[in-house]
Amino acid sequence: MTSRVDGPLKVTGRAEYGADHTFPGMAHGYVVLSTIAHGEIEAMDVTDAKSAPGVLGVYSPFDPLELRTPVSPFFGETWVPLQDKEVACYGQPIGFVVAETYEQARDAAMLVKVSYRTRPALTSLEDGLASAEDAPAARDGAPPSLEVLAPGVESIEDALAASPVVVEATYTTATQHHAAMEPHSAVAVWGPDGLTIHSGNQGSDLQAAELAGALDLKPSEVHAVNPFVGGAFGGKARTSAPAFLAAAAARVLDRPVKAALSREQVFTATAGRAATVQKIALGADHDGTLNALRHDSWCSTAADRSFVEPTSHGTSREWYATRNLAISQKMVPLHIPPTTFMRAPGEAPGSFALESAIDELAVALGMDPIELRLRNNSTAPPGKDLQWSSKHLDECFRVGAARFGWADRSPGGRTDGDWLVGLGTATAMFPALRFPATIEITLRPDDTAVVATSGADPGTGLLTVLSLVGAESLDISPDRVVPRLGDSALPSGGLSGGSTATASAGSAIMIAAAKAIDDLLTLAAAPGAPFDGMDVSYADGRVLAGDRTMTFGELLRALNRPSITVTGSSAPGEELTKHSFSSFGAQFCEVRVHRWTREIRVSRMLGVFDAGRIINPTAARSQIIGGMIWGVSAALHEGLEIEANGRFANGDLAGYLIPVNADIPEVGVHFVEYPDTLHNSVGAKGLGEIGTVGMAAAVANAVHNATGIRVRHIPIQIEDLLDQP
Repeated sequence: MTSRVDGPLKVTGRAEYGADHTFPGMAHGYVVLSTIAHGEIEAMDVTDAKSAPGVLGVYSPFDPLELRTPVSPFFGETWVPLQDKEVACYGQPIGFVVAETYEQARDAAMLVKVSYRTRPALTSLEDGLASAEDAPAARDGAPPSLEVLAPGVESIEDALAASPVVVEATYTTATQHHAAMEPHSAVAVWGPDGLTIHSGNQGSDLQAAELAGALDLKPSEVHAVNPFVGGAFGGKARTSAPAFLAAAAARVLDRPVKAALSREQVFTATAGRAATVQKIALGADHDGTLNALRHDSWCSTAADRSFVEPTSHGTSREWYATRNLAISQKMVPLHIPPTTFMRAPGEAPGSFALESAIDELAVALGMDPIELRLRNNSTAPPGKDLQWSSKHLDECFRVGAARFGWADRSPGGRTDGDWLVGLGTATAMFPALRFPATIEITLRPDDTAVVATSGADPGTGLLTVLSLVGAESLDISPDRVVPRLGDSALPSGGLSGGSTATASAGSAIMIAAAKAIDDLLTLAAAPGAPFDGMDVSYADGRVLAGDRTMTFGELLRALNRPSITVTGSSAPGEELTKHSFSSFGAQFCEVRVHRWTREIRVSRMLGVFDAGRIINPTAARSQIIGGMIWGVSAALHEGLEIEANGRFANGDLAGYLIPVNADIPEVGVHFVEYPDTLHNSVGAKGLGEIGTVGMAAAVANAVHNATGIRVRHIPIQIEDLLDQP
């Protein structure tokens, strides 16, 4: 078992997160939020707030902090608060109060009086479907609507009409929120060299770049520090409102400023996952061969249309072999808080719809759901010539079925006293991606090596991956590697998101390590060096020549050298023109539904995954378990309830339900390990997000197996199963 490098600091409370930092003379900021969903701020009376005890400054669109809209090459424009009087959602940051203490700032913020010119607000996805718009092109350039038809077939409707067996249904998923343990916060400190910001984020160099743009600074004048992040899941990819406001206020007041959102504020002052409506039609031959697949999706988006949840493009475009495919993606602009990346964006809600529909087709065919999936197993995304670089989904299902006892499943479930027991399954897929990353390796005289990059570890275990891959690449033990992350002063590690961090950073580590060894050997054989003119080699952290050997630390000490430092960079390349890349998995779930109360309990879970080489089995298993729990949470617990006026009725952790220990049984995880060196030199593929993909559908399919009731929306509630057979 490999222990996490950061484990001791976290479990003893010695890890310092963003809001843990304090500085002499530090002031505290509190964000004021809007109480309408759509309109314009007519006036803000801040007289009482300014005269409240301890108040140092009150800022609003009428007296704003100096901020600009930053433009990131990765994200594009990022919204910054207080720059205009427009209100686009209930709970939008519209003011900022700074005082000597948090309590003083909070109490003064309650004294701010706001008057609005309200406008009609659209807050319901269902009500907005009639005004839906085509989504913009996907990141890979794919248009919002896409058709792949067999020769001689004129339309997807003709293909469906020609199919002997057709199932068609509409599925919906609720608005969700990341609900990370660490609320969004920032501590801003200005000094002679510029700004230092302590704020949990998924990429310190990206955060520094956004703040530099917003504050009209050079990138070198912003130092973002975030070695520890208390959960992110996509919700801390961009710079938060507290970070922008704290930085700007600290500059005006010439003293450090800390700003932290309350738990309730996090739900509206940051972005969440979109709600979706998805219509799927499947046409198949009697033997289960998929002849036609149509997947039309609608998702909510904020009024600025800044993000689209790509449900149809993220699933139906790639998952199954079919002769005829038609997908479309539309968005419905609403007056709601922004939507953004959330663990498995697109694939998580999209898989609920697609994998529920596949289960419905299996029932209509009288076929085992696993057999149907394997019969339509794709060798490449439909319409593409690029085959999967490595795919062992069939093995995932075979291993999972054997371990889970799938052969004992009855099409009508079984009973156990007052409990109805059912089994469900689903496919999981998530694209295997890489981002550009640069790693710096420093060999030191004490025989340790520093492996460093600016990227972040939002709880995924990347810090330990740096240690393990660094040790392997340098042929030394992991305890001799000092990993460093979360500092924008280090070489750019990009975004820790999209299940990319291990493949991205790991590939760069291998390149940097090879350079470090080359430089070491050149130094060892240089004139006057201990191996002058000798034929040298390297192994086990040592320079070798004949019978002579020295560790790299001994060599550096002998030469009176403080260190050897190199960088190595890696980015996606020509492999993208040769193959398609993805991680794969098979999800299994057993549920128990009480015959009389209709309470749903998940009693067993198993996930079997093909995610390339597993670098740290302990952390990998933990990541998958977390993702599977997210899937159960989506299926049975999570859903934000948006009132007509745009207010979140359950925007807190009392009303927004997430699973607790009593809701989750022991979770089984198994890996079929096939290193994918076509994807990257490490052979690893992403697994941070695939664990949640398909699990909600597996739960819903198990509920149907147990009760005979097909629920096509999540979260599933007791009411959905009442007054039913």
